[in-house]
Amino acid sequence: MKKNAVVPPTLRQRSESRLKKSQPSDGSPTASHDIKRLFHELQVHQIELELQNEELTHANSNVSAMLEKFTDLYDFAPVGYFSIDALGQISELNMAGAALLGLERSRVTGRRFQLFVEPKSRPDFQAFLDHMFADSSRQYCEVELLREPGTHFWAEIAGTSTLIVSGSATISRIVISDISARKFAEKEHRHIGVLAAANRELESEIVRRRASEASLKKSEDRFRMLLHQSRLLETRMRHMAREMLEVQEKQRKEISRELHDEVSQILLSINVQLAIFAKVATTDPSSVKKAIVPLRHMVEKSVSIVHSFARKLRPAMLDDLGLIPTLRSYIEDLPGRKGRTIRLTADPAVEALDNDRRTVFFRIAQEALTNVVKHAEAKLVTVSLLKSQNSVFMEVADDGVSFDVGQLSTSRWQNRLGLAGMRERVEMFGGKFTVHSVRGTGTTIRVEIPLRRRTPKRVEASLV
Repeated sequence: MKKNAVVPPTLRQRSESRLKKSQPSDGSPTASHDIKRLFHELQVHQIELELQNEELTHANSNVSAMLEKFTDLYDFAPVGYFSIDALGQISELNMAGAALLGLERSRVTGRRFQLFVEPKSRPDFQAFLDHMFADSSRQYCEVELLREPGTHFWAEIAGTSTLIVSGSATISRIVISDISARKFAEKEHRHIGVLAAANRELESEIVRRRASEASLKKSEDRFRMLLHQSRLLETRMRHMAREMLEVQEKQRKEISRELHDEVSQILLSINVQLAIFAKVATTDPSSVKKAIVPLRHMVEKSVSIVHSFARKLRPAMLDDLGLIPTLRSYIEDLPGRKGRTIRLTADPAVEALDNDRRTVFFRIAQEALTNVVKHAEAKLVTVSLLKSQNSVFMEVADDGVSFDVGQLSTSRWQNRLGLAGMRERVEMFGGKFTVHSVRGTGTTIRVEIPLRRRTPKRVEASLV
């Protein structure tokens, strides 16, 4: 005990103090000492009883106030309190618990809690109940509970088992909270998550569709461009076919005129000379030798004209002697060669080409030299033929007047029937055809044709 601590007076000391205050100073009766002492003890004891009664009354008042306060806290708590045993029988509950179930307390007390649990949640509640009575630690579960009249709500249950000594029974104090709002929020959150995922998928689908639309638009634009090019090519092909028919008709007309004007006249002259020769042979046999000379000249001239037509149509020496001799012969006999120098450089290995490829190279050289004579006004023309391991190259170059190669990709291309024909001949064998023309240096035509036919793939002619 501390040195300066104040010890409260005992009950007897308080009684004696009160007795002294209540007794008069001079009114004590004249009696013996023992009687006085006994009377004093009785008075003190009476006062002690009165003090005890006051303390009990005060304590009872405090207990009643605390009980009322506890009852208010218990009954009007925001959660439901239930007391249940191991079988789930309800022995006590507060008003909030009864309100959660929608029933009066009298209709809930004594019933098993499982009756107020949704059937699908009863296994979860039974597992919670078993764990709670098997382990003293705090247990939790979430179940759906039934509420009168016929509705249900989500509840969170928390509880621990408690040993009641007086009844020697184990009960559990469980706390029930209505978590329907939280469950609804979780459900909405999950729904929002699903909607967000769906929204992301939708955004991805929108991006994919936009990409598909862009690709489709690009394809449509490409299709329109290809359609336009196809129509343009179709128009050019029709014009080219018409031009070819006109060229063929012109060639036929020239051949017909040549045959009529030259070969027919020569044949008529031969016929006349034969008549003269027959007359001379009967009248003056010695002059037969002299009379046959003009006849021989006419026959030679007709043969020369026929050979010229044959060379124009297809030179026989191309099949008999090869490409190089045929080109050399064609250059030597080329009309309009006078005043121009034409040089031919050829690799003998090009003669390994098949007949069709030799024909292509000859026709391209023929057309190119014809264009030079007609349009280029060139002084020097070079024709080169070279062979690599897989291809044969030909180049025809002149120093004459140049032209705008860019116009070959326009509608004016159709007027260049010779160049179009050369390109088509080269592309038939999977080759490459290029035209290069620069002011002041002239024009160069380059051709490359593979020795063997490549896989079916169209090789576009490059016009430089």
